[in-house]
Amino acid sequence: MLKDRLLIRKLKQGRKDAFCRIYEKYESDLLTLAVNILGDPNAAEDVVQDVFILFVQSVGNFHLTGSLKAYLAKCVANKCRDMIRKLQRHKESTIDKAEQTVSGTDGPAQLVIRSEELQHISRALTELPYEQRETIMLRLHGGLKFKAIAESQKVSIKTVQSRYQYGLIKLRSILNGQVKK
Repeated sequence: MLKDRLLIRKLKQGRKDAFCRIYEKYESDLLTLAVNILGDPNAAEDVVQDVFILFVQSVGNFHLTGSLKAYLAKCVANKCRDMIRKLQRHKESTIDKAEQTVSGTDGPAQLVIRSEELQHISRALTELPYEQRETIMLRLHGGLKFKAIAESQKVSIKTVQSRYQYGLIKLRSILNGQVKK
């Protein structure tokens, strides 16, 4: 958190390298969060880019009171929520399934297996009600605590905990042994 405060201070002083470090540090996690909430990699990229643009534009008035990652994750979740509302208002078709890429040092067979497992999980996530999916993604990928999620969603902590619990139960039910740990 101290590094984030230092980077923000440097960013306020106009140092572009500070923004690059913040971007490189959090872009991947925020993109994963957005893809899992929206189910559309292209829309997720747009959301993450918009969040970073708005962050840079408002950095002069920005005061970090907690985790920068948590703050940016909330912003991404809010942007995703806005995008979903906009799509629902326009009655567009449902969003495309997310395509997940797998990186690592595993062999080709393990990469294929992992890729298929991620696709199963991604499909299962899109079957969850939005509130449960968002809660799970904010908790697991955003690293937010239940209290922060509750504040972001403007509901009680108990509601967030229930959404998280029921979402995980439904995920297990949907997957029903299709994905190994």
